[in-house]
Amino acid sequence: MKQKNILKLAAATFAIIGAGTILFNAAGEVTLAANNGKVEKVPTSYQVSDIPETSLPKSETKEEGGGKEVNYFVSMDSLNTGTPTDTDLTMEEAAEIGAQYLRDIYGLDLEGAYVYMSYSPGTETFPRAFWVGDVLFEKEQTPESTRWNYLIDAVTGELFDICYGRQLDVSVPLGYDSALEKDYHLYAELAQKKTEECKMMDSPVERVEYNCQGYSGNDPAITMDVIGKNGEIVNITFSRYDQTFLGLSTDTSRKISESALMRLAGEAVESETENLEMSK
Repeated sequence: MKQKNILKLAAATFAIIGAGTILFNAAGEVTLAANNGKVEKVPTSYQVSDIPETSLPKSETKEEGGGKEVNYFVSMDSLNTGTPTDTDLTMEEAAEIGAQYLRDIYGLDLEGAYVYMSYSPGTETFPRAFWVGDVLFEKEQTPESTRWNYLIDAVTGELFDICYGRQLDVSVPLGYDSALEKDYHLYAELAQKKTEECKMMDSPVERVEYNCQGYSGNDPAITMDVIGKNGEIVNITFSRYDQTFLGLSTDTSRKISESALMRLAGEAVESETENLEMSK
């Protein structure tokens, strides 16, 4: 049961925090309230960098479906430490793929946007090479910035996670709402609709289940598990304040993270067993 809760929390964390926060080390925190009412604090962060205008490349010009040219700035994030290999997508290719996901899922027009890219060969908890995009409509990256993040496979461009972050201009309760755990039909309907609109599953939706609650910054959130007839699970997150769609984590992302966490949990058990044997 404990391991199941850890995996459930981890899957929701990707949806609530969003793709971009996996790599970044500045101060910040997202709090998740798990099903049992306990509060789990998950360290997260935002990029804070001061990039002069001269360091930004010329804006990329891409063509949307209707033939409209979209100009946006693409650069490597100042905090990036990874180096893509010859088999990986280039920074520009990854940014273009991410821009398409943002258009398809959020209807976002990137005209004039700043896209900061980071590459990772994989981490212990997510052992797959990936590109992360941090997209803003202002040059400076701050924790308060309105932003869109995505995490995609570094080789294929497959979407793992995508999210939207904002700072509310009102003060709203962030605490755990126990009533929503029992009556979440509004969010279940929204989650199923979004999953179907974005074609995030290869099979029809079978059911939607409650996952967890939490908040990002000052925006309270709730995450649903949308489960397909073939067993796929997509985590969909909404704001509890105004039901705004905040982000999603794909079934592939869930499988990668859960497999890694189960492996780490098994290694921890083996290590503990060895320590106990040695202490006898």
